[in-house]
Amino acid sequence: MRRCFDLAKLGAQTVSPNPMVGAVIVHDNRIIGEGFHRTRGEAHAEVNAINSVSGNDKPKLAGSTIYISLEPCSHQGLTPPCTDLILSSGMKQVVISVIDPNPEVHGEGIERLRKQGISVLTGVLAEEGNQLLANFRSVMTQHRPYVILKFVQSSDRIIGHPDYQVWLSNKFEKILVHKLRSEVDGIMVGTNTVLIDNPQLTNRMYFGKNPVRIAFDRTMRLPKDLHLFDGAIQTLIYTETRDQNLDSPSKNVAQANGKSNDHVEYIFMQFDDNMLENCLTDLRKRNIQSVLVEGGASLINSFVKHDLWDEAWVVTTHHTLNKGVKAPLVHGQLVQKFNLETDEIIIIRRNRT
Repeated sequence: MRRCFDLAKLGAQTVSPNPMVGAVIVHDNRIIGEGFHRTRGEAHAEVNAINSVSGNDKPKLAGSTIYISLEPCSHQGLTPPCTDLILSSGMKQVVISVIDPNPEVHGEGIERLRKQGISVLTGVLAEEGNQLLANFRSVMTQHRPYVILKFVQSSDRIIGHPDYQVWLSNKFEKILVHKLRSEVDGIMVGTNTVLIDNPQLTNRMYFGKNPVRIAFDRTMRLPKDLHLFDGAIQTLIYTETRDQNLDSPSKNVAQANGKSNDHVEYIFMQFDDNMLENCLTDLRKRNIQSVLVEGGASLINSFVKHDLWDEAWVVTTHHTLNKGVKAPLVHGQLVQKFNLETDEIIIIRRNRT
Protein backbone atom coordinates (compact mmCIF):
# COMPACT_ATOMS: atom_id res chain seq x y z
CA MET A 1 0.00 0.00 0.00
CA ARG A 2 2.86 2.39 0.69
CA ARG A 3 4.02 1.75 -2.86
CA CYS A 4 0.53 2.87 -3.94
CA PHE A 5 1.03 6.09 -1.99
CA ASP A 6 4.43 6.69 -3.58
CA LEU A 7 2.96 6.18 -7.04
CA ALA A 8 -0.02 8.42 -6.30
CA LYS A 9 2.26 11.33 -5.34
CA LEU A 10 3.71 11.31 -8.86
CA GLY A 11 0.46 12.96 -9.93
CA ALA A 12 0.63 15.70 -7.29
CA GLN A 13 1.11 18.51 -9.81
CA THR A 14 -1.32 17.37 -12.48
CA VAL A 15 -4.44 15.57 -11.20
CA SER A 16 -6.30 18.33 -9.35
CA PRO A 17 -9.23 18.67 -8.89
CA ASN A 18 -9.20 14.85 -8.96
CA PRO A 19 -7.54 12.99 -6.06
CA MET A 20 -4.08 11.44 -6.25
CA VAL A 21 -4.42 7.64 -6.58
CA GLY A 22 -1.93 4.81 -6.95
CA ALA A 23 -2.49 1.10 -7.69
CA VAL A 24 -0.33 -2.04 -7.51
CA ILE A 25 -1.21 -5.53 -8.79
CA VAL A 26 0.31 -8.54 -7.00
CA HIS A 27 0.38 -12.21 -8.02
CA ASP A 28 2.06 -14.83 -5.80
CA ASN A 29 3.84 -12.10 -3.80
CA ARG A 30 5.25 -10.48 -6.94
CA ILE A 31 4.27 -7.10 -8.36
CA ILE A 32 3.18 -7.60 -11.96
CA GLY A 33 1.68 -4.17 -12.60
CA GLU A 34 1.43 -0.70 -11.16
CA GLY A 35 0.13 2.71 -12.13
CA PHE A 36 -1.14 6.06 -10.93
CA HIS A 37 -3.64 8.70 -12.00
CA ARG A 38 -1.57 11.07 -14.12
CA THR A 39 -3.93 13.81 -15.30
CA ARG A 40 -7.57 14.72 -14.84
CA GLY A 41 -9.65 13.28 -17.65
CA GLU A 42 -7.14 10.54 -18.43
CA ALA A 43 -6.99 6.91 -17.30
CA HIS A 44 -7.28 6.20 -13.58
CA ALA A 45 -4.64 4.40 -11.54
CA GLU A 46 -6.34 1.01 -11.84
CA VAL A 47 -6.45 1.25 -15.64
CA ASN A 48 -2.79 2.22 -15.88
CA ALA A 49 -1.81 -0.59 -13.50
CA ILE A 50 -3.68 -3.23 -15.53
CA ASN A 51 -2.32 -1.85 -18.80
CA SER A 52 1.23 -2.03 -17.43
CA VAL A 53 1.10 -5.80 -16.98
CA SER A 54 3.40 -7.43 -19.54
CA GLY A 55 2.23 -9.97 -22.08
CA ASN A 56 3.68 -12.93 -20.20
CA ASP A 57 1.94 -11.85 -17.01
CA LYS A 58 -1.45 -11.04 -18.56
CA PRO A 59 -2.87 -14.53 -17.78
CA LYS A 60 -1.90 -13.99 -14.13
CA LEU A 61 -4.32 -11.09 -13.74
CA ALA A 62 -7.04 -13.65 -13.07
CA GLY A 63 -6.58 -14.52 -9.42
CA SER A 64 -4.35 -11.54 -8.61
CA THR A 65 -4.84 -8.90 -5.91
CA ILE A 66 -4.98 -5.20 -6.68
CA TYR A 67 -3.99 -2.69 -4.00
CA ILE A 68 -5.48 0.81 -4.44
CA SER A 69 -5.02 3.92 -2.30
CA LEU A 70 -8.65 4.98 -2.94
CA GLU A 71 -11.89 3.09 -3.54
CA PRO A 72 -12.34 2.44 -7.30
CA CYS A 73 -15.04 4.44 -9.04
CA SER A 74 -18.27 2.77 -10.13
CA HIS A 75 -19.76 5.55 -12.23
CA GLN A 76 -19.20 6.96 -15.69
CA GLY A 77 -17.35 10.25 -15.49
CA LEU A 78 -14.66 11.53 -17.83
CA THR A 79 -13.48 7.90 -17.91
CA PRO A 80 -15.35 4.55 -17.62
CA PRO A 81 -15.95 2.91 -14.20
CA CYS A 82 -12.82 1.21 -12.84
CA THR A 83 -14.93 -1.45 -11.13
CA ASP A 84 -15.95 -2.77 -14.57
CA LEU A 85 -12.32 -3.23 -15.58
CA ILE A 86 -11.45 -4.95 -12.28
CA LEU A 87 -14.35 -7.35 -12.68
CA SER A 88 -13.53 -8.16 -16.31
CA SER A 89 -9.87 -8.80 -15.44
CA GLY A 90 -10.76 -11.70 -13.17
CA MET A 91 -8.86 -10.42 -10.14
CA LYS A 92 -9.97 -12.11 -6.93
CA GLN A 93 -9.21 -9.51 -4.29
CA VAL A 94 -9.16 -5.73 -3.91
CA VAL A 95 -7.31 -4.06 -1.03
CA ILE A 96 -8.21 -0.41 -0.41
CA SER A 97 -6.77 2.21 1.91
CA VAL A 98 -9.54 4.82 1.92
CA ILE A 99 -13.24 4.80 0.98
CA ASP A 100 -14.12 7.64 -1.41
CA PRO A 101 -15.13 10.71 0.71
CA ASN A 102 -17.38 11.98 -2.08
CA PRO A 103 -20.89 11.42 -0.63
CA GLU A 104 -22.22 10.66 -4.12
CA VAL A 105 -19.73 7.80 -4.53
CA HIS A 106 -18.96 6.70 -0.96
CA GLY A 107 -18.91 2.91 -0.77
CA GLU A 108 -20.63 2.24 -4.11
CA GLY A 109 -17.54 0.79 -5.78
CA ILE A 110 -16.90 -1.53 -2.84
CA GLU A 111 -20.52 -2.68 -2.74
CA ARG A 112 -20.54 -3.46 -6.45
CA LEU A 113 -17.33 -5.50 -6.24
CA ARG A 114 -18.59 -7.51 -3.27
CA LYS A 115 -21.90 -8.22 -4.98
CA GLN A 116 -19.89 -9.80 -7.81
CA GLY A 117 -18.02 -12.07 -5.39
CA ILE A 118 -14.78 -10.06 -5.14
CA SER A 119 -13.08 -10.04 -1.73
CA VAL A 120 -12.62 -6.42 -0.63
CA LEU A 121 -10.45 -5.31 2.30
CA THR A 122 -10.59 -1.65 3.36
CA GLY A 123 -8.83 0.64 5.83
CA VAL A 124 -5.24 -0.45 5.16
CA LEU A 125 -2.92 2.36 6.34
CA ALA A 126 -6.01 4.57 6.38
CA GLU A 127 -4.37 7.45 8.28
CA GLU A 128 -1.66 7.81 5.63
CA GLY A 129 -4.20 7.31 2.87
CA ASN A 130 -6.42 10.06 4.24
CA GLN A 131 -3.51 12.51 4.35
CA LEU A 132 -2.78 11.73 0.72
CA LEU A 133 -6.39 12.72 -0.01
CA ALA A 134 -6.31 15.82 2.21
CA ASN A 135 -7.15 18.30 -0.56
CA PHE A 136 -9.94 16.21 -2.06
CA ARG A 137 -11.35 15.30 1.36
CA SER A 138 -11.41 18.95 2.44
CA VAL A 139 -13.51 19.90 -0.57
CA MET A 140 -15.85 16.94 -0.09
CA THR A 141 -16.35 17.23 3.69
CA GLN A 142 -15.51 20.84 4.64
CA HIS A 143 -16.69 22.31 1.33
CA ARG A 144 -13.58 24.46 1.02
CA PRO A 145 -10.00 24.08 -0.24
CA TYR A 146 -7.30 22.58 1.96
CA VAL A 147 -5.46 25.54 3.50
CA ILE A 148 -1.72 25.47 4.18
CA LEU A 149 -0.24 28.37 6.14
CA LYS A 150 3.44 29.11 5.58
CA PHE A 151 5.66 31.74 7.16
CA VAL A 152 9.30 32.37 8.00
CA GLN A 153 10.28 33.81 11.36
CA SER A 154 13.50 34.96 12.96
CA SER A 155 14.91 33.24 16.03
CA ASP A 156 13.12 35.87 18.17
CA ARG A 157 9.80 35.24 16.34
CA ILE A 158 9.71 38.27 14.07
CA ILE A 159 8.16 37.70 10.65
CA GLY A 160 9.23 40.95 8.99
CA HIS A 161 9.09 44.74 9.03
CA PRO A 162 5.93 46.78 8.38
CA ASP A 163 7.67 49.15 5.93
CA TYR A 164 10.28 47.21 3.96
CA GLN A 165 11.10 43.70 2.80
CA VAL A 166 13.09 41.37 5.05
CA TRP A 167 14.77 38.23 3.65
CA LEU A 168 15.16 35.39 6.17
CA SER A 169 15.05 32.13 4.17
CA ASN A 170 18.08 30.25 2.91
CA LYS A 171 18.32 28.90 -0.64
CA PHE A 172 17.29 25.34 0.29
CA GLU A 173 14.13 26.47 2.04
CA LYS A 174 13.24 28.59 -1.01
CA ILE A 175 13.51 25.54 -3.27
CA LEU A 176 11.31 23.54 -0.89
CA VAL A 177 8.66 26.27 -0.88
CA HIS A 178 8.68 26.43 -4.68
CA LYS A 179 8.15 22.67 -4.71
CA LEU A 180 5.19 23.20 -2.40
CA ARG A 181 3.89 25.91 -4.75
CA SER A 182 4.01 23.43 -7.62
CA GLU A 183 1.74 21.04 -5.70
CA VAL A 184 -1.03 23.46 -4.70
CA ASP A 185 -3.77 25.01 -6.83
CA GLY A 186 -3.56 28.53 -5.41
CA ILE A 187 -1.18 30.81 -3.54
CA MET A 188 -2.57 33.64 -1.40
CA VAL A 189 -1.14 36.82 0.10
CA GLY A 190 -2.52 39.92 1.77
CA THR A 191 -2.43 43.50 0.52
CA ASN A 192 0.53 44.63 2.62
CA THR A 193 2.65 41.71 1.49
CA VAL A 194 2.01 42.65 -2.14
CA LEU A 195 2.85 46.31 -1.48
CA ILE A 196 6.02 45.67 0.54
CA ASP A 197 7.47 42.58 -1.16
CA ASN A 198 6.07 42.86 -4.72
CA PRO A 199 6.16 39.04 -4.94
CA GLN A 200 5.93 37.09 -8.20
CA LEU A 201 4.14 34.19 -6.44
CA THR A 202 5.39 31.76 -9.08
CA ASN A 203 7.24 28.45 -9.07
CA ARG A 204 10.68 29.28 -10.46
CA MET A 205 12.96 26.90 -8.53
CA TYR A 206 11.21 23.57 -9.09
CA PHE A 207 9.71 21.79 -12.07
CA GLY A 208 5.99 21.80 -12.58
CA LYS A 209 3.10 24.22 -12.71
CA ASN A 210 2.44 27.64 -11.22
CA PRO A 211 -0.46 28.05 -8.79
CA VAL A 212 -3.25 30.56 -9.33
CA ARG A 213 -2.30 33.82 -7.62
CA ILE A 214 -4.81 35.13 -5.07
CA ALA A 215 -4.66 38.49 -3.30
CA PHE A 216 -6.85 41.03 -1.54
CA ASP A 217 -7.21 44.68 -2.49
CA ARG A 218 -10.13 46.02 -0.49
CA THR A 219 -9.85 49.65 -1.65
CA MET A 220 -8.15 49.08 -5.03
CA ARG A 221 -4.84 50.60 -3.92
CA LEU A 222 -2.44 48.10 -5.49
CA PRO A 223 -0.39 49.73 -8.31
CA LYS A 224 -0.80 47.95 -11.64
CA ASP A 225 2.95 47.84 -12.30
CA LEU A 226 3.43 45.14 -9.64
CA HIS A 227 4.40 41.58 -10.58
CA LEU A 228 0.91 40.47 -9.61
CA PHE A 229 -0.47 42.21 -12.71
CA ASP A 230 2.13 41.03 -15.22
CA GLY A 231 -0.39 38.75 -16.97
CA ALA A 232 1.85 35.70 -16.78
CA ILE A 233 -0.47 33.63 -14.61
CA GLN A 234 -4.15 33.53 -13.73
CA THR A 235 -4.63 35.97 -10.85
CA LEU A 236 -7.68 36.58 -8.65
CA ILE A 237 -8.06 39.82 -6.72
CA TYR A 238 -10.81 40.06 -4.11
CA THR A 239 -12.03 43.61 -3.52
CA GLU A 240 -14.82 45.51 -1.80
CA THR A 241 -14.61 48.42 -4.22
CA ARG A 242 -16.91 48.51 -7.23
CA ASP A 243 -15.59 50.21 -10.33
CA GLN A 244 -18.49 52.25 -11.65
CA ASN A 245 -16.98 52.20 -15.14
CA LEU A 246 -17.36 48.45 -15.42
CA ASP A 247 -20.53 46.42 -15.63
CA SER A 248 -19.42 43.58 -13.36
CA PRO A 249 -16.56 43.54 -10.86
CA SER A 250 -16.11 39.80 -11.43
CA LYS A 251 -15.32 40.51 -15.10
CA ASN A 252 -13.00 43.41 -14.35
CA VAL A 253 -9.59 43.16 -16.03
CA ALA A 254 -6.46 44.82 -14.75
CA GLN A 255 -4.59 47.47 -16.67
CA ALA A 256 -0.84 47.02 -16.87
CA ASN A 257 1.36 49.36 -18.90
CA GLY A 258 -1.76 50.71 -20.62
CA LYS A 259 -2.95 47.30 -21.82
CA SER A 260 -5.80 45.09 -20.69
CA ASN A 261 -4.71 41.99 -18.82
CA ASP A 262 -7.29 39.21 -19.12
CA HIS A 263 -5.39 36.95 -16.71
CA VAL A 264 -6.28 39.19 -13.78
CA GLU A 265 -9.83 38.99 -12.49
CA TYR A 266 -11.40 41.16 -9.79
CA ILE A 267 -14.07 39.56 -7.60
CA PHE A 268 -16.34 41.76 -5.50
CA MET A 269 -16.84 40.59 -1.92
CA GLN A 270 -17.90 42.14 1.36
CA PHE A 271 -14.92 42.35 3.71
CA ASP A 272 -16.92 41.36 6.77
CA ASP A 273 -16.35 38.65 9.37
CA ASN A 274 -17.31 35.97 6.83
CA MET A 275 -14.97 37.23 4.13
CA LEU A 276 -12.38 34.44 4.33
CA GLU A 277 -15.02 31.73 4.43
CA ASN A 278 -16.81 33.27 1.45
CA CYS A 279 -13.51 33.56 -0.40
CA LEU A 280 -12.73 29.88 0.15
CA THR A 281 -16.23 28.96 -1.03
CA ASP A 282 -15.65 30.93 -4.22
CA LEU A 283 -12.27 29.26 -4.74
CA ARG A 284 -13.85 25.86 -4.35
CA LYS A 285 -16.34 26.71 -7.10
CA ARG A 286 -13.33 27.51 -9.29
CA ASN A 287 -11.93 23.97 -8.70
CA ILE A 288 -9.13 25.28 -6.48
CA GLN A 289 -8.72 22.46 -3.97
CA SER A 290 -5.63 23.63 -2.10
CA VAL A 291 -4.35 27.07 -1.12
CA LEU A 292 -0.92 28.03 0.20
CA VAL A 293 -1.19 31.16 2.34
CA GLU A 294 2.21 32.87 2.35
CA GLY A 295 1.40 35.97 4.36
CA GLY A 296 1.46 38.33 5.88
CA ALA A 297 0.94 37.99 9.59
CA SER A 298 -2.47 39.66 9.61
CA LEU A 299 -3.88 37.32 6.94
CA ILE A 300 -2.44 34.20 8.58
CA ASN A 301 -3.75 35.28 11.98
CA SER A 302 -7.21 35.69 10.43
CA PHE A 303 -7.16 32.12 9.12
CA VAL A 304 -6.11 30.89 12.58
CA LYS A 305 -8.75 33.02 14.35
CA HIS A 306 -11.54 31.67 12.16
CA ASP A 307 -10.22 28.09 12.30
CA LEU A 308 -10.01 27.95 8.51
CA TRP A 309 -6.64 26.24 8.15
CA ASP A 310 -5.49 22.62 7.95
CA GLU A 311 -1.70 22.60 7.90
CA ALA A 312 1.09 25.05 8.76
CA TRP A 313 4.72 25.17 7.66
CA VAL A 314 6.70 27.27 10.14
CA VAL A 315 10.29 28.07 9.20
CA THR A 316 12.57 29.39 11.94
CA THR A 317 15.90 30.88 10.90
CA HIS A 318 19.05 31.75 12.84
CA HIS A 319 18.57 35.49 12.20
CA THR A 320 17.65 37.86 15.01
CA LEU A 321 15.63 40.96 14.13
CA ASN A 322 14.87 42.41 17.60
CA LYS A 323 11.90 44.41 16.33
CA GLY A 324 9.24 44.17 13.66
CA VAL A 325 6.00 42.31 13.01
CA LYS A 326 5.41 39.45 15.42
CA ALA A 327 5.04 36.02 13.85
CA PRO A 328 1.64 34.27 14.10
CA LEU A 329 1.04 31.68 16.79
CA VAL A 330 -0.19 28.37 15.37
CA HIS A 331 -1.11 25.48 17.64
CA GLY A 332 -1.84 21.95 16.49
CA GLN A 333 -0.38 18.49 16.06
CA LEU A 334 3.32 18.42 15.24
CA VAL A 335 3.72 15.93 12.39
CA GLN A 336 7.22 16.64 11.14
CA LYS A 337 10.36 18.54 12.12
CA PHE A 338 13.56 18.84 10.11
CA ASN A 339 16.44 21.16 9.27
CA LEU A 340 17.63 22.63 5.99
CA GLU A 341 21.07 24.06 6.67
CA THR A 342 20.40 26.96 9.06
CA ASP A 343 16.59 26.74 8.92
CA GLU A 344 14.38 24.60 11.14
CA ILE A 345 11.06 23.62 9.60
CA ILE A 346 8.09 22.22 11.48
CA ILE A 347 4.83 21.03 9.95
CA ILE A 348 1.71 21.31 12.10
CA ARG A 349 -1.78 20.03 11.41
CA ARG A 350 -4.90 21.53 12.90
CA ASN A 351 -6.41 19.55 15.74
CA ARG A 352 -9.80 18.19 14.70
CA THR A 353 -12.69 18.63 17.10
